[in-house]
Amino acid sequence: MKFWKEHRELRMVLMIATFIAGIALLVAGWRMTGQLKGLGIMLVGVALLLATLYLYNTRFAEERGKKSR
Repeated sequence: MKFWKEHRELRMVLMIATFIAGIALLVAGWRMTGQLKGLGIMLVGVALLLATLYLYNTRFAEERGKKSR
């Protein structure tokens, strides 16, 4: 987990990229109303948004672990 704390810029770029791609896939899938392919695209978009949250929370994960001990 130290890697993400030491490389802030990389983490920020990845967060921005996954967020934009996730929102774009959600909107693209939403436009395909009634098609199963649209649902799959939206699920991939949600997975990318969850990846964005994971990248954001990595800087707090190690701090929380130290406090609980």
